[in-house]
Amino acid sequence: MNTPLRLLDAADVLSGLAALRTRQPVKYTAFYSSQLGGIVTDPALMVLPFDDHMVHRGHGIFDTAAIVGGRIYDLEAHLDRFLGSAERSRLVLPGSRAQMRDIIIRTTAASAQREGSIRYWLSSGPGSLDLTPAAGAEPAFFVMIFGGLSYPERWYTEGLRVMTTTYPIKPPLYAITKATNYLPNVLIQMEAKAAGFDNGVFIDAAGNVGESSNMNVAFVTIDGVFRHPKFEHVLAGCTSLRLLELAKSLVGTTFTGVEVSDIPVAEARAAREMFMIGSSIKVAPIVQWDGRPIGDGKPGPGSRALLSLLENDMRTSDRLIDVPY
Repeated sequence: MNTPLRLLDAADVLSGLAALRTRQPVKYTAFYSSQLGGIVTDPALMVLPFDDHMVHRGHGIFDTAAIVGGRIYDLEAHLDRFLGSAERSRLVLPGSRAQMRDIIIRTTAASAQREGSIRYWLSSGPGSLDLTPAAGAEPAFFVMIFGGLSYPERWYTEGLRVMTTTYPIKPPLYAITKATNYLPNVLIQMEAKAAGFDNGVFIDAAGNVGESSNMNVAFVTIDGVFRHPKFEHVLAGCTSLRLLELAKSLVGTTFTGVEVSDIPVAEARAAREMFMIGSSIKVAPIVQWDGRPIGDGKPGPGSRALLSLLENDMRTSDRLIDVPY
């Protein structure tokens, strides 16, 4: 059987890309490509070469920052992590940190988006389908502005249900590097949803709690300590790191202490509260793990207090950068 194929010209391709975007639920408002040398606002033009090393080998990194009230929140912390990921991935920067920061801000301005997310990537570039980067390939930097990821309201009002995943946690080098190879992260969430849960939780080889699909997890112990897993085998979430600082102001009221340590599964299951933390989800309570309730099985005061702290920080702190719209 011969499948009919058309030989497309440039106009056909543009028409096809435009039609593809009309069928997608996410609306993208601006995209910078170092390969194109500028910014586009037509989603049909937000493309990159099929032979880019990030596409066919997963040799790329990314990070995300939030746009809140027309300002960018905590970009410097995200750039710190981005540069660390680049070094571990042996990726050459396309310019200075200041230049990348400026491109991110200017792409945000071009988007006119005042609430949403900025996602940016670094790749070793196109040029071949080999395992190693093509000879002479130029590093590629991309910035995308969009409305951000959204989650069900019930996750905050009723809480999430999670399961222990059957997939192994990433080795430390890959866990702490925010690379584009997210296959384990995809599989853990697909497994959880297929089983009727909202997400999954990785456990490390020593029996300690790791992280979730694309979020950190943390706890409030029976004696009131806000406790977070060590960042040696999980991604150092910028939101988690910020909340660990902010939560010190709640010691003596909401919490009895703030601690980063290994958390054995048995101790985690006995916690008063459990929650997910991330730049998009912020703070969302987990009320059930593997069919067993956490605490009293309801969202607790710790998750509410942390969410309030974070939302206030995102609107009023000195970690905000103005955008010249």
